[in-house]
Amino acid sequence: MIIIPMKEGENIERALKKFKRKFEKTGVIKELRSRKDYTKPSVKKRVEKLHAIYVQNMQENED
Repeated sequence: MIIIPMKEGENIERALKKFKRKFEKTGVIKELRSRKDYTKPSVKKRVEKLHAIYVQNMQENED
């Protein structure tokens, strides 16, 4: 459960903004969307491998 401490007289919109930020950091929505459709382990590995290659190329180009 996410708890947002509010100070006396703090604006509710500001507290809501803090809550949204904390909620996004937990990754609940991202996980929900990934669980929505089943992906085969081989496809998952392929995507991870392609991402690793992409990141490695970006790092090499940076140097």
